[in-house]
Amino acid sequence: MESGAGQSSASPLLEIKDLDVTYGGVRALRGVSLRVEDRSVVAVLGSNGAGKTTLLRTLSSTLRLHKGRVESGEVTFRGNSLKGVDPSRCVAAGLVQVPEGRRIFSRLTVEENLRAGGLASKDRAGVAAAHNRVNELFPVLAERRNQRAGLLSGGEQQMLAIGRGLMSQPTLLLLDEPSLGLAPRIIGQIGEVIREIHRQGISVLLVEQNATMALDVADQAFVLDVGEVSLSGASAELARTGEVQRLYLGHSDGEPGARRSATPKTLSRWSE
Repeated sequence: MESGAGQSSASPLLEIKDLDVTYGGVRALRGVSLRVEDRSVVAVLGSNGAGKTTLLRTLSSTLRLHKGRVESGEVTFRGNSLKGVDPSRCVAAGLVQVPEGRRIFSRLTVEENLRAGGLASKDRAGVAAAHNRVNELFPVLAERRNQRAGLLSGGEQQMLAIGRGLMSQPTLLLLDEPSLGLAPRIIGQIGEVIREIHRQGISVLLVEQNATMALDVADQAFVLDVGEVSLSGASAELARTGEVQRLYLGHSDGEPGARRSATPKTLSRWSE
């Protein structure tokens, strides 16, 4: 794996090297390599079936629960291998996933959902501080703390799902399609939430189909295409390529600003 201009010389927070993943012999990821630097936001774009969720399952050590298997490659978090690590140990280490589909506990109250997010932590002072930050980030959750979570709107449920993840005091938050099924106005709010989480010192790996929002909030981005990284680079640079504009931003090559890169497949992986 070659480094491009601007790559940090320090060890990344998360690094994936040449990852191959299969389900029952069917290859879902092929030779995937990417990295997340400390205090950064990295987006992974791709259509349905591109391998985005498989990637997150691998990182959160839940892949085997879905009968998936890592065939080759290496994943390290804070310099430590994640091979064979129990999902609970990933959370304890600061690697926390917010799954697709707002999988909240609908019969529990907002407050009970948030408390569930901090149950695994023995740092009660840290949990209390995380709770205060969640209430500041999502005032509506504080207002509706005693309401059943299933009665919240779709946008509020997504806020609760993210808030529950933050209760685990993550170093790296894995967000799986947080904009899914939400109105454009709410998607914009989710983007602002991601920016604020980043400002608080938490790194974010954002898996999204909504390229407009993802490229707007991320520093670096990768495009997955049928299980392989087809494009990578600085988000602003990727947003200007014809391929990304055509496939993800709704522009044709003939529209103003829809400039095709002369070498779209060879963008520097770690350019700033």
